[in-house]
Amino acid sequence: MRIRTDDEVYRVDAVWLGPPKATFPWRARYVAWGVGVPLFLVVLGVERQLGIGFGFFSTAWAFVITIALTRLITSKISHERPLGAVFTMWLRELQTPREKTRAAGGAASASKIKVRAERPRPGRKRGGSRPDANRRSHHPSRESTARARRRRTSAPVGR
Repeated sequence: MRIRTDDEVYRVDAVWLGPPKATFPWRARYVAWGVGVPLFLVVLGVERQLGIGFGFFSTAWAFVITIALTRLITSKISHERPLGAVFTMWLRELQTPREKTRAAGGAASASKIKVRAERPRPGRKRGGSRPDANRRSHHPSRESTARARRRRTSAPVGR
């Protein structure tokens, strides 16, 4: 058994065949007329801005361009996807953040990594030997805390 959809009903109701007793030889949906007429005026305005004069051939080319653009636009429109939804989708597509196609930086290289010949020992400081390093014991004294080191600096911090 085949179940028919109601798509034909929407297609029949959405077509304007022309004025009574003088129908057009083509079928055009209402939305095509609603898109095509303003688009024709826009195309004519663009032609004038480009310096193309108003004549038979310029108007004929404007008509051909309008038909092509109207067919392109209305091919994306149906009763399930109205013109407002297509226009909103187009605007959101233009305004969405894009992924950066150009990478920041260059190729990765290990040439800047310093490698030491011997592994670090516990209790040994990286900065090398200081003059008072031999006098200290292995237990941290009160003067080796971070607070004591800050007290010893002469530069004021913050202000």
